[in-house]
Amino acid sequence: MTISLQKDLLCFSHLRWDFVFQRPQHLMTRFAGITNVYFLEEPLFDCSDEPYLQMEEKHGGLWVCVPHLPVGSTPEDTLAMVRKILDAFFEQRDCSNFIFWYYTPMALQFSEPFTPAMIVYDCMDELSAFNFAPPRIRQYEQRLLEMADIVFTGGASLCEAKKARHHNIHPFPSSIDKAHFLAARKLLTEPQDQASIAGIKLGFYGVIDERFDQELRGTRRPSRKGAAHSVGDGPTSCTGAGRPAFKKYS
Repeated sequence: MTISLQKDLLCFSHLRWDFVFQRPQHLMTRFAGITNVYFLEEPLFDCSDEPYLQMEEKHGGLWVCVPHLPVGSTPEDTLAMVRKILDAFFEQRDCSNFIFWYYTPMALQFSEPFTPAMIVYDCMDELSAFNFAPPRIRQYEQRLLEMADIVFTGGASLCEAKKARHHNIHPFPSSIDKAHFLAARKLLTEPQDQASIAGIKLGFYGVIDERFDQELRGTRRPSRKGAAHSVGDGPTSCTGAGRPAFKKYS
């Protein structure tokens, strides 16, 4: 079956493309097979002259777009410059031929004035519950829910929590990239950084942050076959006063 998507897609993401390969990367890579996809990251403050938009084609039909802004830009100047960059982006493209796909409601601060053909809010997580969440994220999420044509959530419980706030909301649980993880089946030797860990390994692959249940890890039942070790593999954040959320191995 051949699918043809008539609209281009602009994705607003709080996660950088090369940070980790998860839900946004899974979906955008697939969409790039049927349309042009532009993945807009949050700005980098590393230029000393005029702001500019760096565009890098990561795959056929998929471009990662990074605004580069002057060092020391104020929040107000940042929004104005990103808005100007988007204005320039659409000088050569028809905004009405685009789907806007949001992972962060905060992108509304500079994108709301534009009029795409469709707005999708893919609510992957409850971002307002994260440490250091922007103070106004709930306000912008409500505005995004009012504007969105369709809303997806990262799971059933998140859908239940938000279903009264939108008429067209659907649970869309995240999954894995099968082709990526299938490569592990071909490994004949253990990775060097795990070879010294004896016994059974209980593996976790994914983002390790404040949602991780430390108490559950510490109270797991002993294995009948000997000691079991938790092995966490993934990007980490910090909780509390800069304390690592999870040691690499324990």
